[in-house]
Amino acid sequence: MTETQNLGHEQRQIRVSKLHALEEKGINAYPQIYRPTATALDLNKKYASLEKDTQTADVVKVAGRIRAIRNSGMFMDLYDATGKVQIYTSKEHSAPALLEILDLLDIGDIIGVEGTVRRTKRGELSINAAQITVLAKALLPLPEKYHGLTDTDTKYRQRYLDMIMNSETTTTLIKRSQIITAIRQYLLDQGLMEVETPLLHVIKGGATAKPFVTHHNALDMDLFLRVAPELYLKRLIVGGLPGVFEIGRNFRNEGIDTRHNPEFTMMEVYRQYNDYTDMMTLVEQLVEKAALAVNGTTEVEMEGHKIDLKGPWPRCSMADLVKEHTGVDFISIMTDEEARAAARQLNVAIADDADWGHALAAVFEDKCEQFLVQPIHVIDHPKSLSPLTKEHRHNPRLVERFESYINTWEICNAYSELTNPLDQRTRFEEQVAAAAKGDEEADMMDEDFVTALEYGMPPTGGLGVGLDRLIMVLTGNTSIRDIIAFPTMRKK
Repeated sequence: MTETQNLGHEQRQIRVSKLHALEEKGINAYPQIYRPTATALDLNKKYASLEKDTQTADVVKVAGRIRAIRNSGMFMDLYDATGKVQIYTSKEHSAPALLEILDLLDIGDIIGVEGTVRRTKRGELSINAAQITVLAKALLPLPEKYHGLTDTDTKYRQRYLDMIMNSETTTTLIKRSQIITAIRQYLLDQGLMEVETPLLHVIKGGATAKPFVTHHNALDMDLFLRVAPELYLKRLIVGGLPGVFEIGRNFRNEGIDTRHNPEFTMMEVYRQYNDYTDMMTLVEQLVEKAALAVNGTTEVEMEGHKIDLKGPWPRCSMADLVKEHTGVDFISIMTDEEARAAARQLNVAIADDADWGHALAAVFEDKCEQFLVQPIHVIDHPKSLSPLTKEHRHNPRLVERFESYINTWEICNAYSELTNPLDQRTRFEEQVAAAAKGDEEADMMDEDFVTALEYGMPPTGGLGVGLDRLIMVLTGNTSIRDIIAFPTMRKK
């Protein structure tokens, strides 16, 4: 046992002894219920104009965690989810039973306090404690307050401890909830219907991604955790729903870094009689509404850049961006071999069997993405990379697809959805062929989805937004682990 571990063990033993001392006094340190009548925020608002050295007759009940103890318990700083209030105990107004347990209280304990409100001579809003109720005796000490919780591994593994010690973590998670609520309300206001689709899929589809595989014992069959809800949501459009959306978890068996977690939150929306240009407008309005809801402004600062999220955003084709940043016009390149040669001349790694579209996308990722700081729609992607997207109405090598970028990060992907069942079957067959060559991210053939399209699907616009990355932008965080309550961690 290290010196630090030994110290922690000793401190825990002391706290356990205090717990037993409380029990010997007939005190249940883990009661069933306590009902506060006010929060720290309530009190600070209500008594904002209360002058120094003023005692009120107002009796309140508050509850929270002790974060500081001074003068042998005479003064305590009590924190709840909304802020801090000082607790003052003395023989003048505190019950004798209260004074008897002061030395059994520790930093980290959760208590309830009943007493009268006052403002001290120094201007501190306080409660003269008449009664204190122990609500949860903390057996483990909190990190030292002046240094707090700084170890990032512990922050993510023990998020509860991170939240106790770092108020900004709690603020971020509250903002996350507000952002998702604002997005949901915006979509509902647009007349879209929120739906739920399966997380367990018989066929992996809806995105080019490597899936997680699980096994259902009763049916004795392997299933995939969904990589995207797309194909089920489009079945609902076939069925006659005019517009649907889903906010939920996706799972992709891929690498972990500052922008990727194996499980993540997506929002997908599909609306009939729309195309990808309608989806551009929708995502601009959605992001603007979320920004205003959580920050009160459309301007954010990320890594030293001031970014304005207010629409409309520029729209630029992938090929035009490549030409702008490299001078190479891929539209004028006609063969796969020439495309590969152009990529290699730009020092972009490319597979020997890569086609024109994969070469264009590789150059774009290597040479262009790093410059896309302000919001932009990158439109008109290669057809070979987009098996679920309608062919571009003016160029058969392209599709009507866009990805929107903010702070160099892709935050959404959208299509004019492919509705031709014969074309869709061909695209699936191409994906199956790619999988046979070793592409673990290729789609599988989904016969039922093709059957659904054969009953007729109206022109439809579809959009998928990676909510985690959008939340990172709106909260100014550069790591996905900071905006997910419980990120996936390597086994310790």
